[in-house]
Amino acid sequence: MIESARNLDALKRRLASLDRVVRTRHAHFPFGHAPLDRMLGGGLARGRVHEFFACEGGEAAATGLSLILARLAGPQATTLWLRPSAAARQGVPYGPGLTALGVDPAHLLIGVMQDEGMLLRAAVEALRSPALGALLLEIRGRAPQLDLTASRRLTLAAEQSGVTALLLRLDADPTASAADTRWRVGAAPSVPLPGNAPGMSAFDLTLLRHRGGRDGVAWRLIWDNERGLFGDGRDERDDHGRQGEGREGGAPLSRASLSFPAVRPAADRAA
Repeated sequence: MIESARNLDALKRRLASLDRVVRTRHAHFPFGHAPLDRMLGGGLARGRVHEFFACEGGEAAATGLSLILARLAGPQATTLWLRPSAAARQGVPYGPGLTALGVDPAHLLIGVMQDEGMLLRAAVEALRSPALGALLLEIRGRAPQLDLTASRRLTLAAEQSGVTALLLRLDADPTASAADTRWRVGAAPSVPLPGNAPGMSAFDLTLLRHRGGRDGVAWRLIWDNERGLFGDGRDERDDHGRQGEGREGGAPLSRASLSFPAVRPAADRAA
């Protein structure tokens, strides 16, 4: 069952009641897509801050990908999703959509904060908790308080606890930050499965920044919920917009699929 904490004090009490997580010794958690994981040195670094910016019209895709990565960062542990109150009034997580992505609603805790300042204070507080598997921080718009200093505070708290922070940036453009990686996310085309069933969820993912590593590379990733990872031979890679160039064996790009109803507007929510 999805739980909600609507102020900082309630959030602190709820975090204090969670069981401590036994941290893995692995410094990274993989996407499951071998070429991408190799480029990142094993996947996304744990205990770091990673930013995900939604393409135009890609809010649902960016949200879905962030939730999947939160699951991969802390399997079987609680994910805290911090949201601004205005966003929470517009829509709520849709249970079947979460399940379709492999996200267990029983492991999802939602914190709803009134303003940007409280969101950032709650994020730092939450990242200090050893009970979280991952933190998903939803920030909308320009977010002037999320400056370089604030992102450094988040990074320091994440490094000390080992909790991975995923910043979901909606209706925003990248600015200077201490994030370990920065990505642009969009929805990929959908190809129906046999019987005209909805295709697997897929995402267009561009690496905008990678501390100490290569960036400027774009991928098309298919989420295989049954296997719990990305990549099954139909994944697509497009370096700097040049389709097929640099692919092993020069194989042509395939089409990907998307089926993602992870967040629904209030008027469309299930009872």
